[in-house]
Amino acid sequence: MPIFIDRRLNPKDKSLGNRQRFLRRAREELKRSIRDQIRTGRIADADSEHAVRMPERGTSEPSFNNARDSGRRQHILPGNRHFSAGDLIPKPGGGGGGASSPGNKASEDDFRFVLSREEVLDLFFEDLELPDMVKLNLKEILAFKPRRAGFAATGSPTNINVGRTMRNSHGRRIALRRPKQVELDAILEEIASLESTPSSADARQRIAALREELDRLERRRRRIAYVDPVDIRFNRFDSRPVPNANAVMFCLMDVSGSMGEREKDLAKRFFVLLHLFLKRRYDRIEIVFIRHTHLAQEVDEETFFYNTQSGGTVVSTALEEMHRIITSRYPAHDWNIYAAQASDGDNFAGDSERCISLLNGELMRLCQYFAYVEIIDEREAHIFGSTENGTSLWRAYNSIDQKWPNFQMSRIATPADIYPVFRQLFGRQPAALKRA
Repeated sequence: MPIFIDRRLNPKDKSLGNRQRFLRRAREELKRSIRDQIRTGRIADADSEHAVRMPERGTSEPSFNNARDSGRRQHILPGNRHFSAGDLIPKPGGGGGGASSPGNKASEDDFRFVLSREEVLDLFFEDLELPDMVKLNLKEILAFKPRRAGFAATGSPTNINVGRTMRNSHGRRIALRRPKQVELDAILEEIASLESTPSSADARQRIAALREELDRLERRRRRIAYVDPVDIRFNRFDSRPVPNANAVMFCLMDVSGSMGEREKDLAKRFFVLLHLFLKRRYDRIEIVFIRHTHLAQEVDEETFFYNTQSGGTVVSTALEEMHRIITSRYPAHDWNIYAAQASDGDNFAGDSERCISLLNGELMRLCQYFAYVEIIDEREAHIFGSTENGTSLWRAYNSIDQKWPNFQMSRIATPADIYPVFRQLFGRQPAALKRA
């Protein structure tokens, strides 16, 4: 009969090993629960702790039990007042094997599991990354800069710290009572003065004692060096990485009058998700925020997400601003350039052709990846199911999509579409990026 002994450590406080084993075992259920919460709630809440419900069946540990319908078993029961040797013990639950009546069987609620912010984001973005065709060219160059990191007992002679070395030498000489030059000079002066006067027995005896003391001090001085190798200290430098981001993501958002509160909310949700994804997966990547109406300007993160603005719609201004920033700050031979654009598709008459010219002429040659998301009305989602339908900007960008493999486009109609579209654009399967 096999005997199993569980020797796993299980301290009273939280066990990281047990927690990670549970996460691995319940990963799919946790991912499904988190995605459902994000789809029905706020995308910004992804960057916080989450309490997810786990079904009771997913929390039990494997165990070994004897088969009830086979084998012969002996039980040792503690003493009691109700049974004697040979008595038959009835099964728990009383007689009858029919269905249980309401309230006579214990049950367990779903298990609530609180995930930290780091665990939530790990599960949320587990299968996402910049597409493989772009990721192969994504460079992350680390520049190292030496910085002072204290002192060391060994090093290059050019890095000797004289001040610290002399301080150590002085302390050691004081502790070992090394004779000072002043003491030796005083003895020599006294000997010279005694020798210059008529000698006497006491003077000769005093001179002999002084010479003996001088000899002792000289020997002690030679033994205790002025600067010993143990005193020497070198400046210590550590090479610390200096962030040298050479990948940049341009976020272009339409905030014109044609974008209502619903459209702006969906666009912001998409960019919040993109922002979390980039900050989570790529520590050294710069993000440039551009808002546009009939004019475009680069703004900070706070203005991009929260400032209210309205006006006409000229999409090409955002592309021109992006090109200006690339030319002035992000040369293509040094930077990996990505872009994500969100709009409702409305555009000034004739400006869509200008957008095609800018993308075909300059931007698509500079960008390694360009994603366009169009915010459409939920009632029109079934009408715009084909790439031939849609707004003027959608039709214009469809020609770009056919020509450039690093250009992808999709549509969002409801908050529930944001995460699937995001996975479609930034998933690990480039072949699945095209949307019919």
